[in-house]
Amino acid sequence: MASIKDVAAAAGVSVATVSRVLNAHPSVSADARARVLTAVETLGYRPNAVARSLRTDQTHTLGLVISDVMNPYFTELARSVEEEARALGYSVIIGNADERPDLQDHHVRNLLDRRIDGLLVSPTDGGSPLMLDAVRAGTPMVFVDRWIPGVDVPVVRADGQAAVRDLVAHLHGLGHRRVAIIAGPAATTTGSERVEAFRAALAEYGIPLPDAYTGQGDFQAESGRRVMEGFLDLPEPPEAVFAADNLMALGALDAIRARGLRVPDDIALAAFDDIPWFVHTDPPVTAIAQPTGELGRAAVRALVDRIEGRTPTSVTLPARLVVRRSCGEPAPPFPSPTQSPSPVQRSTS
Repeated sequence: MASIKDVAAAAGVSVATVSRVLNAHPSVSADARARVLTAVETLGYRPNAVARSLRTDQTHTLGLVISDVMNPYFTELARSVEEEARALGYSVIIGNADERPDLQDHHVRNLLDRRIDGLLVSPTDGGSPLMLDAVRAGTPMVFVDRWIPGVDVPVVRADGQAAVRDLVAHLHGLGHRRVAIIAGPAATTTGSERVEAFRAALAEYGIPLPDAYTGQGDFQAESGRRVMEGFLDLPEPPEAVFAADNLMALGALDAIRARGLRVPDDIALAAFDDIPWFVHTDPPVTAIAQPTGELGRAAVRALVDRIEGRTPTSVTLPARLVVRRSCGEPAPPFPSPTQSPSPVQRSTS
């Protein structure tokens, strides 16, 4: 592999001149610049990115700490982050917190030690001293999906309140009155926000949400299974259950089937965070969909703005209800051979 000394020798210049050309320094003559660039091309020289970062104090690397890589929502988010970062000339290092604050801080610490240019985080809790210290130290940072209240960091997220209201109106229209929720962890903004939005929407229809119908989960499948088993053991089980994320919904579905019950004949089920799997379950699951790809791309743009000296802004995008058949919805009619289906929001899966 060619070295910078090889390039200097081939171009007939000093190593310092090669370095100035590679760093776009204006003091190099046009003739010397042309000879260096020709030598770089001929020899196939590739500058050492680590060494260059020590000189420029920039690595063109972003850190991304996601809450759970096993959650398809965060998998899609990470993919969109990586694609947008690559398009803007940045690489991404990903850390999986697995919904654990200690593991989240482990990844944040390691990423900061690697001298990343900026950090994208979906916080697992609301009070990480390490992240607060990083913000105070001036580390470029953007919160994505979740955030820490009171911390002056741009937030890129979806607003699910209108979609939750739409879901409650949908359940009410289908005749459900005993309605329960498998809530996410209260320490996360999304966990507390979704349960409060659900409670407020039920109140608009005069539907109570008793303590027995509020189960505490942790955004992972096993908690959804455990909470649903508790609901099914009640003297008067709920008619419909809203799981506040997709993995808890899948766990809840496992618990229902383990009892020999069927969705929606015996109990209705809806979820927050639509995923591709939901169209393949029997029946397909009614869910609230977030614009995941748009969130990831917007988060990267906001962080790069901060890194490159521009003023980033927070971004809030709307979530939407996708109606399928897990809440007792009638099966959609099949169009006749001469009739095209009309474009509606209702899914025909």
